[in-house]
Amino acid sequence: MKRLLILGSTGSIGQQTLDVVRRLPERFQVVGLAAHNNLALLLEQADAFGATMLGLLREDAPELVVTPQGKRLPVYRGVKGLCEMVCKPEVDLVVVALAGMIALLPTLTALEHGKTVALSTKEVLVGGGAIVMETARRTGTPLIPIDSEHSGAWQAMRGAEPHQIARLILTASGGPFLKRPLETFDQITVQEALQHPNWNMGAKITVDSATMMNKGLEVIEAQWLFDLPLEKIEVLIHPQSIVHALVEFVDGSVIAQLSVPDMRLPIQYALLYPERVDTELPRLDLRKVSQLTFEAPEMERFPCLRLAYEAARIGGTMPTVLNAANEVAVHLFLKEQIPFTAIASFVEQTMQAHTPQQPTLETILEADQWARAYVLTLAERRVAAPGGLA
Repeated sequence: MKRLLILGSTGSIGQQTLDVVRRLPERFQVVGLAAHNNLALLLEQADAFGATMLGLLREDAPELVVTPQGKRLPVYRGVKGLCEMVCKPEVDLVVVALAGMIALLPTLTALEHGKTVALSTKEVLVGGGAIVMETARRTGTPLIPIDSEHSGAWQAMRGAEPHQIARLILTASGGPFLKRPLETFDQITVQEALQHPNWNMGAKITVDSATMMNKGLEVIEAQWLFDLPLEKIEVLIHPQSIVHALVEFVDGSVIAQLSVPDMRLPIQYALLYPERVDTELPRLDLRKVSQLTFEAPEMERFPCLRLAYEAARIGGTMPTVLNAANEVAVHLFLKEQIPFTAIASFVEQTMQAHTPQQPTLETILEADQWARAYVLTLAERRVAAPGGLA
């Protein structure tokens, strides 16, 4: 039985992870749960799954809580507290599903202590790929991807060496604005951006799908996960979201991973690896799939994808800046403080203002904080400019 610690248990991936656990009670024991600040749901989950320790990123969280069923449980607070949780001897596998760069230190700590990591948080490898993969290699600790595209690529590669791979193709749905006229992008509302055609995800990643920044971040992740040069990683628009990744080998063979768009499938694969079991999750019926189509993305329509490739080519701390700037810009858009098109604009301006450094833990964290502050200054200037947000 694997003993799980789920960081980000109240979010979309965390809740779907718990659904997988619920289907396999004889295979998993949840020993710990952590969240950003949703204490009410965290307490419900603790009762439902028998967790004995809880974590909250709020530094002002209580040290001890009582669940609805009357259990008294300790609370580990802040990033330091989450790092303490991953070190506990009763933890075998850490699911990292926290949103943002705040997940970097707990991930590194888990790897340093030999805890298998099932990784969903893109920012960990986008910003800290160099030090994360070095730590995983040095300690020999498995790092298993949860993202559907990386899981698909991982399954299709089946342990192949990087020199055997000619191309890795990651697919993208194209989001809700694939065919929308470009001249109307300034009018896109938050509600429209949150209407993903295929996936049910949190607000931030849904907006990232609409801008295709999520795919750009996945390209950077794939570089680190699979030790591939950038020129071997491509993106294709695949509106049906059935084919999640394709791997072309040097002999010309192409292997693809297909499944219905349900995140519980890659989550289950990561948790059980290398085993596969039937948990009655939805299955793909090709007889009901009318067509599978692919097309190249338009960089004019999706400038965030172009910026991600640019950040990857530059390297150093530039991917960290790309990610941090995007996080803040998306947050401002969701609060209706900037228009949709300003997301890419703010990211590009922040990248242009940054001088990349060699990626160490110190420079990564400094670049992350600098980029966040810089985007806020851009937003302030925009409000102060004649016409305000118009």
